[in-house]
Amino acid sequence: MAAKRSNEPFLWLLFSAGGVVAALLVPVHLFLFGLAFPLGWLPAPAHDTLLALARSPIGRIYLLVFCVLPLFHWAHRFRYTLYDGLQIKHLNELVNTLCYGGATVGAAFAVYLIWRIP
Repeated sequence: MAAKRSNEPFLWLLFSAGGVVAALLVPVHLFLFGLAFPLGWLPAPAHDTLLALARSPIGRIYLLVFCVLPLFHWAHRFRYTLYDGLQIKHLNELVNTLCYGGATVGAAFAVYLIWRIP
């Protein structure tokens, strides 16, 4: 009888990659677009420049990584918060479906929006 293969290593990979993106890239973007550019500490890039970056294949991949990986980081962290904090391990399948399903729907929506950039 063959043993059932777990998808747990893949989910941990998404969790760690999303954590790296959330820890390193999100604060940089928040600093630049939330403080440095609006307050005039750094010259803001032109709209056309940012749009050209977002339209390029590398820019689209970067935006996908920036949006999608933190969603899966959230899903994994929230799942284990529910398990450990609320002790609802008996709802394993429902929690997995809602957490990772929500992240998958968010990822699909991000793909749709990013590939729709004119």
